Amino acid sequence: METVPVSGRIDKKISEKLDALARSTARSRSFLIAEAVKAYVDDQAWQIEAIESGVAAANRGDFASDEKVARTFAKYGVKTDEA
Repeated sequence: METVPVSGRIDKKISEKLDALARSTARSRSFLIAEAVKAYVDDQAWQIEAIESGVAAANRGDFASDEKVARTFAKYGVKTDEA
């Protein structure tokens, strides 16, 4: 995996916690920062993809029917008011 240098600033207390974590896990600060950034980026990408998928489904009119929603709610003991 090719890596590139990045630069940023973090709160001093977070830096101290990062150093302590690096010592206790025998990992470098760079490794821990890279792992944290990867986890954050992956999580955000997943959320954005899910939102975009939901918006696309809504734009297509792809919704659950009232009956399906009522059955699902009933399955979990949630009462609904049907007009």
